[in-house]
Amino acid sequence: MSTPDHDAELVRFFSPMPEILPIYRVLEDAVLERCGAVDIRVQKTQVTFSDKRVFACASLPIRRRRGWPARCLVVTFGLEYRVDAPRIAIATEPYPDRWTHHVLVERPEDIDDELMAWIDEAHRFALEKRPRRRRA
Repeated sequence: MSTPDHDAELVRFFSPMPEILPIYRVLEDAVLERCGAVDIRVQKTQVTFSDKRVFACASLPIRRRRGWPARCLVVTFGLEYRVDAPRIAIATEPYPDRWTHHVLVERPEDIDDELMAWIDEAHRFALEKRPRRRRA
């Protein structure tokens, strides 16, 4: 997925915290290795990973919360249930049975089997979930 345009977009995106870019690259490599050729889009506030639908995102913390590290990568993924684990910094349920989880990643080693298992599951969930029907 490394093209000159993609690399330039990433450098621009991570310019507020350039030391986080190498950590992001570990995440991107792991996602591509495990999920195959997914679409990666650098947007204004996040980098999205999608395959039909978005299943994971990477972002810089816009507003730091008390106790959060000064510099980190926020890795976000969605599942149909809430993951109850110490690594989950925030979990919200924006829609019934749609849980958004945020994990703070400070070092490349934090992109480990546990985090990638959640992302694998989020990828499968995004591929399988059906859009909810609107009521008339």
